[in-house]
Amino acid sequence: MLDCRCQVGEGPIWDERAARLLFVDIEGHEIHVFDPVTATDETIAAGEYVSAIALDGDGGWLAALQHDIARVSAAGAIGDRVAHIERDRADTRLNDGYVDSRGRLWVGSLSLVRQPGQCALYRVDPPDHAGDAPRVTRMLAGVTNSNGIDWSPDDRLMYYADTGTRRIDVFDFDAASGTITSRRPFAAFPEPRGKPDGLIIDAEGCVWVALWQGSAVRRYTPDGRLDREIELPVSCPTKCAFGGADFDTLFITTAHKALTPEQRAREPHAGSLFAVRTGVVGRRPNFFGRTT
Repeated sequence: MLDCRCQVGEGPIWDERAARLLFVDIEGHEIHVFDPVTATDETIAAGEYVSAIALDGDGGWLAALQHDIARVSAAGAIGDRVAHIERDRADTRLNDGYVDSRGRLWVGSLSLVRQPGQCALYRVDPPDHAGDAPRVTRMLAGVTNSNGIDWSPDDRLMYYADTGTRRIDVFDFDAASGTITSRRPFAAFPEPRGKPDGLIIDAEGCVWVALWQGSAVRRYTPDGRLDREIELPVSCPTKCAFGGADFDTLFITTAHKALTPEQRAREPHAGSLFAVRTGVVGRRPNFFGRTT
C-alpha cells in the first residue's frame, strides 16, 4: 500500500517501459509515478483537473485534463495540448479513458454540477500525418458520468460504465472502424452496493470493477456472473490496473474527498493506493498511435 492520500485517486496504468505505475489525483491536480520496488512516488503538477493517463507510442504519455488531451514527457513536463473536448462547457470535465487495440483513445466526460445525461463518450484518433491534430469523434451522447472502458481479449466487445446508470453495459465492437453497436446491460449495481467506477479486463476476459461507495472491487465472468469480491478498508475505490513484471499485481486507486470528517476518521487509508495478488494475470495496455 502507498499512503498517498489522494483526494480522488484514479486512472492507474502500468508503463512497463519504466516499470512504473502511473495514476492521477483528479482533484489534487497531480500525476503520480510510482515505483513499487523502491516504494518511490514522484508527482507531476498538472495545474488543473487530470483524470486519465495513456501511454504514448511516440514516447511519454498523454493526460486527459479538464477539456484537453495533453502530451506529458517522460521527464514530467506537460506539453502540447493536442486535442480539445467540450471546451465550451464550464460545467463539465473529462473523466476516465483508455486506448483500444488500434491506438485510439476513448475518453468521456462528466457533469461538474451533477446534471444527468448532459455528457458524452469520445474517440480520439491518432493523426494520419505528422503535424496533424488527432481527430475527435463523439461516440455516445446522453452520458451522466463516463467511467471505465475496456475491450474483450478477442476485440469483439467493449465494456463501458456510465456510473449514473448504476450499470456496466457491453457493446459489439468493430476494431477496424472503431464503431460500437447493440448496447445492452452486462451487470447492474442496485443500492446500497456501490456504483460502478473504473474497470479493466484481465487475460481471461473477466471484468474487474471498482465500486464507488461500495468498499470493494468485483470480478465478473464474461457471461455476467459475479466471480469474486475483494473487500477494502475504504468506501471509495475508483479503478484498478494490473501491473508488475508479470502483470500479476492488481493496483487499486481510492478517494477520500466524498467522505465526511467522521468517515475519514474511520478510514485513515482512504485515498491510498492498494496492491493485491489475485492469482489472475492482466493484459498489457495499448499505446496511443500504435496498433497491437
